[in-house]
Amino acid sequence: SPASLQVLVYDLLFGKGLKCGGRWKALARRHRARLEAELARLKVQQKVSRNEELLAPAQAASPGASQVPRYVRVNTLKTCVDDVIDFFKRQGYSYLGKAASVEELRALSGKKFLLDLHLPELLVFPPQTDFHDNLLYTSGHVILQDKASCLPAFLLGPAAGSHVIDACAAPGNKTSHLAAILKNKGQIFAFDVDTKRLATMNTMLTRAGVTGFQLAQQDFLTVDPGDPKYSKVTHILLDPSCSGSGMVNRVPREEAAPSAERLQALAGFQRKVLSHALSFPALRRLVYSTCSLHREENEDVVRAVLQERGSAFRLVNAFPSWPCRGLAAFPGAESCLRASPADTLTHGFFVAVLEQHGEGAAAPSSLPAAAEENPQHGEGTKAGAAPKKKRRRKKQRVK
Repeated sequence: SPASLQVLVYDLLFGKGLKCGGRWKALARRHRARLEAELARLKVQQKVSRNEELLAPAQAASPGASQVPRYVRVNTLKTCVDDVIDFFKRQGYSYLGKAASVEELRALSGKKFLLDLHLPELLVFPPQTDFHDNLLYTSGHVILQDKASCLPAFLLGPAAGSHVIDACAAPGNKTSHLAAILKNKGQIFAFDVDTKRLATMNTMLTRAGVTGFQLAQQDFLTVDPGDPKYSKVTHILLDPSCSGSGMVNRVPREEAAPSAERLQALAGFQRKVLSHALSFPALRRLVYSTCSLHREENEDVVRAVLQERGSAFRLVNAFPSWPCRGLAAFPGAESCLRASPADTLTHGFFVAVLEQHGEGAAAPSSLPAAAEENPQHGEGTKAGAAPKKKRRRKKQRVK
């Protein structure tokens, strides 16, 4: 159909590559050079230099999209928040301190920026601020990552030295965030099926100063939980393929709306992959996240897998101060987190934190304690407790 062909062309030019097969893929590939030439011509006509700028009209059409700020995550493997703030001040930006509310983020304009109110290493700039040519970005000292996308690694919060799996890892922002939380101590096993995206990810992780990671071009469902190599994996971050319906820069929103059949197929895959992740023998904590708005891919997946494995795992009431909770699809679903342009000034997102029953299960699990300034949960330091200690390490100062 014309609509599916448009989606195909979008994936080829703007997206993460073609996931389909058969004659459509061959057809799109055959005409790729012409399509790219047309895209270049369109950019010249519209007087824009980046693909994203072509998406602006569609963003304006989607509710709240044009208000989503530019979030900048400080890469604590290379620097620290104070040094990055100083650097931006030297570039003529005014630092307004730590935000007290989402409304303060909404009011940002001009060359002003804030420290985020929820996440300890996230700076917030006005929407459409472009840092792609900024020295801090090109040198890997900061990562351009939406706030909602920072939640999974932060909520997983593995202690330094942990063994962690990033199950569907490319393009790697969450992987680099995990490495920063681990302080490059421990081991990250990262899987993705897409060779090209893994190559890009490898470059990105190296630029970000990430060590102690193993990338594998492998479907996570084919990874053997019984392999001795993964016998110490205590934490898993699972951000599987989804409809992407929460991404505010998707071109025309109607075309991105998946059919009921596609949603069911995605949900079936997500249930399978979540269930598989929970079968790793040493697993203590798992974060399941999607950039989808659909209950079928979110609460319904968590409910189905908990029914199947509920005696071994439970849902953690993560981040109590986060304003948006899961839809009331089952008792306890409010323990999950949701995010949206209108309510949290982020992309649309869903996060659930699952924890093994048993040892330590009696302890309250309202991670991240760092945001609440409480004692840390479970097995040691969590994401937000890091800044104080990080100050003691020798930093690469940015000149």
